[in-house]
Parts: sequence; C-alpha cells; structure tokens
Amino acid sequence: MKFLDNWTRATVASTRDLTPTIRLFELQPAGRLSAWTPGAHVRVRVTIDGRPSVRCYSLIDDGSGDARLRIAVKLSENGLGGSRAMWALQPGVGIEISGPDNHFELGLAAPSYTLVAGGVGITPLLGMARFLVRSGRPLHFHYSVRSREEAAFAELLRSWLGEAFHLCMENESGRLDFAQIIEPIPAEGELYFCGPIGMLEAARKAWEAGGRPASLLRYESFASSGHYANQPFTAVLPRFGRELQVSAHQTLLSALEEAGIEVLADCRRGECGLCALDILACDAPVDHRDVFFSEEQKAGNRKLCACVSRPAGGRIEIDTAYRGPVTA
Repeated sequence: MKFLDNWTRATVASTRDLTPTIRLFELQPAGRLSAWTPGAHVRVRVTIDGRPSVRCYSLIDDGSGDARLRIAVKLSENGLGGSRAMWALQPGVGIEISGPDNHFELGLAAPSYTLVAGGVGITPLLGMARFLVRSGRPLHFHYSVRSREEAAFAELLRSWLGEAFHLCMENESGRLDFAQIIEPIPAEGELYFCGPIGMLEAARKAWEAGGRPASLLRYESFASSGHYANQPFTAVLPRFGRELQVSAHQTLLSALEEAGIEVLADCRRGECGLCALDILACDAPVDHRDVFFSEEQKAGNRKLCACVSRPAGGRIEIDTAYRGPVTA
C-alpha cells in the first residue's frame, strides 16, 4: 500500500562520470517543481529485470540554483539493480520522477556544523555544505572514500572550505576516527552523517560514548548497504498460506506487493518504519539495513523493515501488520 507521490515527466539532459563508479545525472523536469531545501531527494521510476520499481536519489544542489535536478548514482554490481538501470539511461531519454521531498533536513540554529560523508553519501551533504558556506556558518566536512579516484566533489569542497575540508582515503590512512571527529564539536553543535550502515553504526556509538544528545546527530544511510551481500531467500507467510521466492535483486517489500499482499509503506529507505513486519522464524542472519529500529530492537530480531532489510539467504517466516486481503 503506497502513499501518493506527485509524479512528473523529466528528461535526462546530460550525464557525466565523476569517478569510475559515480555518474552525475542532470534532469530537466517537464513542469515546475516545488522548492526544496538541502538534504532533499527525488524518486525515480526505473525498470529492473522487466519489473517497474522506484529508487530514491538525493539532490546534490541546495535548491537555490536553476530548474534542473542533479543526482549522482554509484554503480553497484551487487545491489538491487537500480543503479544499473540508471546507468543505462542516455541523454534525451524521458523518465518519471517525483517532486522533491526531504526527510534529512538541515537545522539552522546550531552554533557549528560537522558533516561526515562516506562514499556516495556525499550527495545530500554537498547541498548542505554549499548552503552553510553561503550563509557564513561554522562548518567542518569529513569525507571518507576507499581510494582517491573515488573522491567525487573533493576538489569542489576543498575550494569552498579550505582547511575545514578533511579527506580520508581508507587505502592510505585507514578509516575515520569518529571519537576524534566528535571531540572538538561544541556542546550544542550538530553532526550530519550519510554513508554505509557500518559507518553509521560507528558514528552512533562514538556519539553516544561522548555523552552527546541523540537529537544533535542527524543521519541518513544507504538502503542498499548491509553486512551481507544480497542473496535470494524464501519468504513464508503462514497466515496467507504463501511462499515467495525473493531474488537477490528484489526487496522483500516489492516481492510482497507483486504477490498482491498489502503492506503499508512510504519512504522505502528504511527510515519511517511503516513497512515493519513481524519475524516469526528465520534460519539465517537477518541483515537489518534500516535506521528506524534501535540496535537493541535489531538484536532482538522480532521485526524488520521490508523495504530494505532481508535475511542472508535461507527461509524467513513473517506476518504483516496490515490485515487487508490478498489481491492477486
């Protein structure tokens, strides 16, 4: 069960490879879109293995520029297929997009800001950095990448921020030290993070260990990042008398929807929790990729967000919160 989006047509105006695995897309909407703020995203309709699907991509602008929308997509060979579908798009092709929406808004009352990006997680933070620089607010930006060739937008950020920009290349200097990043942040300073789920967990633990208020750590993670590679699995729904085969390139939520089993859902990014299902049994580790449940709730393995989380193979028995009928 989907909540309504405002969909419109758009044209792929241009593409440009920023790194060997990150491609910039400029989209020209057919009509006028509502204004957006830093941290916003759009949804894009794509076709994956012949099935219609929807993917979310952060807007890299701060909303103050021209009418074009700019997104950057990292090609993931082991993902769910959205990035491959996007990379197949050529300039001039028409697509459908939603209007901008924002679940990762930038607060404007903090005495200082620290932005931390992991890989392509730089995309929502770039617009934030641009806005903060233009408005003269104190800012430090930490950008972690696997290697120098993957550092999209690094030189642009360096030109904006100078010594306040810190580039960490894991193959040269190892991983970010979050305790070291957090220590100089003023008591009311805010930290904004976007990156893989493992980095997010490290950031949250360091923030909590430093005695910082949870409300001052704001974050977004990749719905496709997890602790295990995507594997096919079997979803068993005893109440419906159904067994579904979920492919490695398919989410549990999409498999349920294709089978006509209604599930409440909205964000499809592991943020809102509407698509949470009860786990009745599972014979494989559950890869919780959401940012909705706490670490304790994830360890309990009693629920999962169907839009992003999945077992690492095997069989999982589940039940839906929504008690609507099977429609197919």
